[in-house]
Amino acid sequence: MKKVLKYSGLGLLLILVVTLVSLRTFGYEPQDQRPGFWLAGELVAEPVQDWSFSDAFGEIFVQTKTRYGIPHSVTTYCTFYNGNFYLFSAYYQGGTFPDLRGWNRNVMRDPRVRLKIGDRLYDQTVRHITDDALRAPVIQSFMSKYPEWNNPGNENVHILLVE
Repeated sequence: MKKVLKYSGLGLLLILVVTLVSLRTFGYEPQDQRPGFWLAGELVAEPVQDWSFSDAFGEIFVQTKTRYGIPHSVTTYCTFYNGNFYLFSAYYQGGTFPDLRGWNRNVMRDPRVRLKIGDRLYDQTVRHITDDALRAPVIQSFMSKYPEWNNPGNENVHILLVE
């Protein structure tokens, strides 16, 4: 009986390792509201000087670093405004930033993210924008890019600047 338990435990451990290696190799990307893990694609090593190309994409992926070491990735909206690139997080039911979104908690703890735009990956850092003088025109830029977007109210919209 002990041998059966021992080999069963080793078998489960082997399955877990193979699963994690497969996910790391091939990625497991988010889809709509379902989060994912690692993002796969071509890593862009050189710094991005002009993010205006991002306006051609409706949704992008953001991979954050969790406390337990397995990445957490989500889809989000983005906009290019006044020479800067911004990510968007809306709290449609209200709530306090960053409490209701795992990826927001992750970036507040560790601002290093990996973005996937098209088939390319970009390692960046982000910063939460709280200045209302900047937030208002950036939110307007989101509304122009996404005319179908239902704004939950500017107090429930959070903007992250990609640095």
